[in-house]
Amino acid sequence: MDTNTNRYFRQSGLCRLMSYGLGLMLLSCLALSLSSCSDFLDQDSDRVIFSDKDHLENADDTLYSVIGVVSKMQQLADRTVLLGEMRGDLVDVNTNTSADIRNLALFNINDSNAYNSPAEYYAVINNCNYFIAHADTAMRNSRNERIFLKEYAAMKSFRAWAYLQLALNYGSVPFVTDYIDNRTESLRQDYPRKGIQEICDYFLDDLKGLEQVESPNYGSVGGYDSRLFFIPIYFLEGELNLWGGHYRDAALCYYKYISTRNGSNSEYPISDNSDKWMEVSGSMWVSSYHQWSSTCFGATAYNYSATGETMTMIPSETNAASAGYCHLQSLYNADNTNNYKASIIPSQAISDLSAAQDYCQLTSSGNVVYAPKGLDDNRTGDLRFSGVYQKHVVFSDQGRESVILMSKYHLGSVYLYRRTMVYLHMAEALNRAGFPRFAFQILKTGINNDVLRDSIMPYYPNDKAWLERFDFPSSRYILRTTMQRANENTIGIHSHGSGWTELNNHYLYPAAPATMAAADTLNYEIEKVEDLIIDEDALEFAFEGQRFYDLMRVALRRNDPSYLANRVYNRRGADKAAEMRALISVDLMQPANWYLHYSHNGKIGF
Repeated sequence: MDTNTNRYFRQSGLCRLMSYGLGLMLLSCLALSLSSCSDFLDQDSDRVIFSDKDHLENADDTLYSVIGVVSKMQQLADRTVLLGEMRGDLVDVNTNTSADIRNLALFNINDSNAYNSPAEYYAVINNCNYFIAHADTAMRNSRNERIFLKEYAAMKSFRAWAYLQLALNYGSVPFVTDYIDNRTESLRQDYPRKGIQEICDYFLDDLKGLEQVESPNYGSVGGYDSRLFFIPIYFLEGELNLWGGHYRDAALCYYKYISTRNGSNSEYPISDNSDKWMEVSGSMWVSSYHQWSSTCFGATAYNYSATGETMTMIPSETNAASAGYCHLQSLYNADNTNNYKASIIPSQAISDLSAAQDYCQLTSSGNVVYAPKGLDDNRTGDLRFSGVYQKHVVFSDQGRESVILMSKYHLGSVYLYRRTMVYLHMAEALNRAGFPRFAFQILKTGINNDVLRDSIMPYYPNDKAWLERFDFPSSRYILRTTMQRANENTIGIHSHGSGWTELNNHYLYPAAPATMAAADTLNYEIEKVEDLIIDEDALEFAFEGQRFYDLMRVALRRNDPSYLANRVYNRRGADKAAEMRALISVDLMQPANWYLHYSHNGKIGF
């Protein structure tokens, strides 16, 4: 690549972190242990700091380097969500939407679009490459512990994540694992290109052996637990295996994360919280209680605990003028920053999908009843939609107004990964590995060893030894019962918004038709369970930046572009599919059109 292409790496200077509130907050917390950092306040430098050293060899070096990469991740927060959400089917635009975001939704994305910039991904990669090459990981402390191992593992996981994002968004991308010093070196034309499969395989090998290394822990930073800034390697390996088509390996990686997240032989149950209807004086369907939504997205969302929902987050700066500020709150919410006019709204598709669910309730008298249809405020069907998208009354300069608020972003920062995703992606992997009944039980009842023994293993007798690698002790993964004991901590994920799914006769395992040939039965069941999982992903993770990639993954796996295309075309409802098809500038039946193209010298993207 010629010297002009070098701009992709020009934003790699870690010295810029000192202009970000996160860096300042963290450094002030650790001021007693660090020396002066005045040498790194040069805002015009494009260099990676410490680039004249052969090694990073003290706490100052590693701290600045790690937080520098976290600050680079902050610059990717908005685009990570918007690229994954605007091109899917769960959100829509309106008259308030900016041209760049509107063009994302319509697949009309050129070089000038603010969200089409590979440079920020390569900035993360280049900083990680520098650290990996220069950190003296052989150094040990007085306890013979490798001093920089946590930071080294974190840098490797950030680099793998950034390359995966590039591949998902651009397809085939230049691949370099050497540090590029842009004072002296250009991004050369002879760098190889790698696609999704090659990148997944490379980093599965690159991360091997680092799974049990703990994340760095710098205490509380700006009110956030700093351990949440990092990506768990077992989970990341699960993602790489899932995209790479190694389904048994993916399932085991997710399981290993669950079973070791809180230490050896620990538990990390899915939680028995849910958004549910209240029974008031014997009358149902009067008021709903959004326990699940408030737990996931409330004031304690970024606390690190044994049962915390957030796994990895990208923290936001508090200063809106900062490069690390997350603007999603003002895009999704109607508030005083945008004259009470949101510019990204839920689509008809998510409203229809939510309303299509059958909410099942166990009454206090022990009866099983179903919520009626046609309820207001998005409360028909699954309650997670209404739990995060609610009407509120505010008083503006124009007087009393009713506005919509999106609770998923009212705290500002981005939820990159959370606990429910581990379980749903494990279900997706198990399903494709040939165990659709295992996957379905994660949705319907929750999982423990009793469920494994009674409802799963009898159907797969030849795989008993492999299935026994999954150990969910029933004494620690305690399923909900009609007696509702105080120590219950596990329900089916669909119950987060649809009530007592384990009692729901409308939510059943999709058995193949009796007329189907036995040889075709398993494939039929796998596809039907996969559809349920992808629907569950939408209900659970709507607006969080996952949807387009979920649709892409299944469409590629099935070699069926219509799986993605038709859902996007139905964004405004099936009756407006032709209208949506005409608005979108490319043919989504052609997978090449799913990817971004950055045509600077024609080198980024397909």
